[in-house]
Amino acid sequence: MSDGEPDVLLGPFSSPSARATPWASAWAILAEAEVFWLSTVRPDGRPHVTPLLAAWTLGGMCFTTGHEERKARNLERNPRCVLTTGTNALTGVDVVIEGAASTVEVRSQREQAAADFERKYGTHLTSPEGTWYGLGEAVIGGDVRLYRIEPAVAFAFGKLPKSSETRYTWPSR
Repeated sequence: MSDGEPDVLLGPFSSPSARATPWASAWAILAEAEVFWLSTVRPDGRPHVTPLLAAWTLGGMCFTTGHEERKARNLERNPRCVLTTGTNALTGVDVVIEGAASTVEVRSQREQAAADFERKYGTHLTSPEGTWYGLGEAVIGGDVRLYRIEPAVAFAFGKLPKSSETRYTWPSR
């Protein structure tokens, strides 16, 4: 989990008998999710959304991208972004992380993140037949950019049978 537990607040758009989703439950969704959606802003203000792999590591959500990809160019100009995951159904819980993305340059941190990605995604990254085989080495070697989003605020949106909106905020770190 994060270095510090967030404050948890049930939002006003929740069903009358709804309860806040505990941070441990939201974190478990982040840990188990395979696909995430990253939203950034283009230089002209238009939004850009793309699916990617992500893992909670180094006290935040981490993801990778090529040096010249649109999301990397967007983040160079404006590091604020949103990362989402959840279910493609009317049931379950969706989780949203808002914050600023920064590149991870320290080799020991890149090694830790690569190990956490490989642990999470397994043979997709570690088997020669895996779609992203070699990503761990690319992360460690700096052949791809590794970004870390330190959450400023996060949300868990519980869906049917009871809707809930839980807001997570972290005391200043």
